[in-house]
Amino acid sequence: MKYFALLFCLIFSIQLFSQQSVVVQITEESNSPQISKHIYGHFAEHLGRCIYEGLYVGEENKIIPNTDGVRNDIIEALKELNIPNLRWPGGCFADTYHWKDGVGPKEDRPTIVNRWWGGTTEDNSFGTHNFLNLCEELGAEPYLSANVGSGTVQELIDWVQYTNHDGISPMADWRRENGREEPWKVKYWGVGNETWGCGGNMTAEYYADIYRQYATFMPGWSGETEVYRIASGASEDDYHWTETLMKNVPHELMEAVALHDYAVIDWSNKGPSVNFDDEIYFKSMEQALKMEEYVTKHIEIMDKYDPEGNVDLFVDEWGGWYDAEPEVASGVLFQQNTIRDVMIAGTVLNTFNNHAKRVKMANLAQMVNVLQAVILTDEEKMIKTPTYHVMHMYKVHQDAQLLPSKIEENTMFRGLPALSVSASKDETGKIHISLVNIDPENNMPVELDISGLDIKNISGQILTSEKLQDHNSFDNPEKVAPEEFKGAKLKKGRILLTIPAHSLIVLQGK
Repeated sequence: MKYFALLFCLIFSIQLFSQQSVVVQITEESNSPQISKHIYGHFAEHLGRCIYEGLYVGEENKIIPNTDGVRNDIIEALKELNIPNLRWPGGCFADTYHWKDGVGPKEDRPTIVNRWWGGTTEDNSFGTHNFLNLCEELGAEPYLSANVGSGTVQELIDWVQYTNHDGISPMADWRRENGREEPWKVKYWGVGNETWGCGGNMTAEYYADIYRQYATFMPGWSGETEVYRIASGASEDDYHWTETLMKNVPHELMEAVALHDYAVIDWSNKGPSVNFDDEIYFKSMEQALKMEEYVTKHIEIMDKYDPEGNVDLFVDEWGGWYDAEPEVASGVLFQQNTIRDVMIAGTVLNTFNNHAKRVKMANLAQMVNVLQAVILTDEEKMIKTPTYHVMHMYKVHQDAQLLPSKIEENTMFRGLPALSVSASKDETGKIHISLVNIDPENNMPVELDISGLDIKNISGQILTSEKLQDHNSFDNPEKVAPEEFKGAKLKKGRILLTIPAHSLIVLQGK
């Protein structure tokens, strides 16, 4: 009996030694940047059931409670996230959208064929007024993506005047005729979308010249509304595109450059959103973690041409992208949302937080029923996805000061760094630390060195589930939801905890 006890102790000691804690140093520096709340932005495109049958059910709908046609349950859910901004109407759709078709009496509006997404015919019943009034209701900044691919400079000038001018002008007068007296004062304007692809298949050099033309005619109106011009940026590792814009466009004409990156394992075979295996999970995380490399290298180029940091980086499309669910009617890009999406969202948001000096906005794609959505609907039913809960847990970082974190020796998951961390201090002095363990099988002991911070109490929440494939459904909408985490202990200037496999934790210290 004594022999077996000794053997057990030896085996346990070996396991404990093999699971040495990952040490993370978290410090406070006076010159650390603020984590812009706009990193936690969203994106709603006319695509599948994102707008119609999702966000917007129509003013005449008597079954689903709504405000001006927008579902009340979605409005309340988005308010809980404190969403800072919302990008619309695309995406690829933006460069076929003519905004004037979506204002005025609805019975007089022409239809539009959505040539990019399913070839469906839309009636233009959801337009500029609906979108901007929704943003007002949410307390979110609107981000309008302008049509460069098939539009004109004059069309964009008119849109800016329609939304922002408070004096007498043709567009301001038309806005008043359509029921809106005061301008919305829209600040954020995207000058085209994916102009290297669906936005016109342009070269970087050609688009830089086109951008200069559009941007020249986009000042604010009456000196009251600051217009923030966002250049259509690169996809993934197209560093030539970013360099061309930074080199060829005068920086006084450009407030931000965009970047798009999706966690896609193969564009021709994206894999299932739920019934994926371990290999697909690994490849998904491999792609998601490339965001760190892309952001770092694009920032290096921007630093080269703009060392003062006057031009911001906006990652205005990001998220996981899988094959659409085949059994769902009108399921264009409709996919479920699992613990894998928790891992993607947590690690990518940590990356944005840690690069807050240059990354000033990001937009999760997309808000409702499309790609890595935070909300799914089925007629009168609505559920919050696991990604919704990540955004809710991480909202504590909005406009907080970044606390630099350094992982001394990360644990690896098949060659990938298993631990992801970011930390911040809010205006009340509370400290928040978000941690993600992407390893699907192994728990991770962690020591957070907070010796330079004044933390006396620690609490937390955890988001995980038994399987990577677990998700919320209309039959079981709370299967994946945050729970209280009591496993963090303060000890001599350190926080000790073990992060379970495939888990996300947000700690609060004060």
